[in-house]
Amino acid sequence: VPDKLTLEQNYPNPFNPVTNLEFGISDFGFVTLKIYDILGKEIETLINENLSAGTYTVKWNAANYTSGIYFYELRTNGFSETRKMVFLK
Repeated sequence: VPDKLTLEQNYPNPFNPVTNLEFGISDFGFVTLKIYDILGKEIETLINENLSAGTYTVKWNAANYTSGIYFYELRTNGFSETRKMVFLK
């Protein structure tokens, strides 16, 4: 169980078309993991539920989107972190 909340850099990055998003949470709580385009528009919600403490890996398939820069954001228990990723077709 992680001792703090973490959001790792996706891998691989750049990716085509699937990437892994890894994060850790130290306490049970409501978690959201969302994907945003370069303009900040939410395009997909990957997680929107209560999760137990632990480390998680979520795959995101961007095959239906265009090449470019995307952002992913983790929110839980007053914590928020955003990272950038690059999709190349």
